[in-house]
Amino acid sequence: MTRQHPPTAAKPTSSAKAPATPAQIASGWLHTARFLTTAPELHFLPALEVPEIAFVGRSNAGKSTCINTLTQQKQLAFASRKPGRTQHINLFSLGKQGVTDAVLTDLPGYGYAAVPRQDKIRWQQVMANYLVTRENLRGIVLLCDPRLGLTELDEILLDVVRPRVEEGLQFLLLLTKADKLTRVEAHKALSIARLQAGGGHAMLFSATKRQGIDEVSRLLWQWAHPAGDAPAHTDAAADTDAASDSADPAA
Repeated sequence: MTRQHPPTAAKPTSSAKAPATPAQIASGWLHTARFLTTAPELHFLPALEVPEIAFVGRSNAGKSTCINTLTQQKQLAFASRKPGRTQHINLFSLGKQGVTDAVLTDLPGYGYAAVPRQDKIRWQQVMANYLVTRENLRGIVLLCDPRLGLTELDEILLDVVRPRVEEGLQFLLLLTKADKLTRVEAHKALSIARLQAGGGHAMLFSATKRQGIDEVSRLLWQWAHPAGDAPAHTDAAADTDAASDSADPAA
């Protein structure tokens, strides 16, 4: 007589997906970036009520690459073959399902030697006016190649925005091209940048090595959203410092 074994109970399957991590939420939000408008002068910019985050830096600091990397789009921010020639303020809206909940601003690069002096002066004035007067500006990301350090123009920009930072404007000094540094060089550059940030954040970033992307994304999310809407158990400011300390730049 053949013994019959009881049927094996099928393992329960769950269709529920694991909740998205704070980094995934922030990354998905940035991926919604789309072109909004471009303006040659401040008075052409639309009046907006949503938070605005501006990216600014020297023409060779890797600003376009940084924006494209954060938004996971290859050509969102235009990188001119002749640095410094792109002299427009470009706005990109953020938000799913046609709802804009924040805006990224790509300010023209500055400091490129081939640009005529009068153009340099004009754009320095335009950017200074934007950074001082733009009412819905929530945060500024100043990009810097740590191999060069802050230039005189970077220092001038810091002096311009310092009063607003002291009043609560968010600020991040982002050291790009961190893969070009040794571990010792990266640690030294970050220590100096934290002092120069004047109460703001400072961290390392490398599009090539995918370094700092999640931390920057989460920080920008927090800047653009009230604390109650931020991803659960997220403290991007603390995570930024921790991630920067534990970063492993190319040796």
